Amino acid sequence: MKNPSRRRFLAVTCATAAAVSAGPTFAKVGSSRTLKMRNLHTGEKLETAYWTNGSYSNGGLKQFNKLLRDHRANEVTRMDPKLFDIVYKLKEKFNYKGTIEIISGYRSPKTNAKLRAAGRGVAKRSYHTRGMALDIRMPGVSLSKLRQAALNLKAGGVGYYPKSNFVHVDTGPVRRW
Repeated sequence: MKNPSRRRFLAVTCATAAAVSAGPTFAKVGSSRTLKMRNLHTGEKLETAYWTNGSYSNGGLKQFNKLLRDHRANEVTRMDPKLFDIVYKLKEKFNYKGTIEIISGYRSPKTNAKLRAAGRGVAKRSYHTRGMALDIRMPGVSLSKLRQAALNLKAGGVGYYPKSNFVHVDTGPVRRW
């Protein structure tokens, strides 16, 4: 087609934009997506599917919500399921079979304020307080490579903390620091 019509051009452009803005994509829609994580503060480990049979698994999500709770206040929130998609895509990128270490998951607003007051470099309106952020590392995977892979997803915010040995990922706007 030498000169595509304006309508065809717009249709293709809109479809492409929708695909890009949808975030991480997966080849097998009906497959299971399993993550293996360990909360470094509580020592708790969990390996379970958060996605089965073409949709998010409420049981798996609830288990991850508990694992990622604010351990200081023992408060659980509903984590954004898209966050697990980001981590899953990172795991797949590296063909990672190990346990993903969680440095920070959910933080209650009260805990966030305490950490901020203690001068820990905590954002006032942190995505951790909304269940939309994780600080992670994958032992055996270079932190700089993990950061670059997260940036390549263009699925949310990516923070790089080499001195603290973790990468922050969130489901907010695409940005980096």
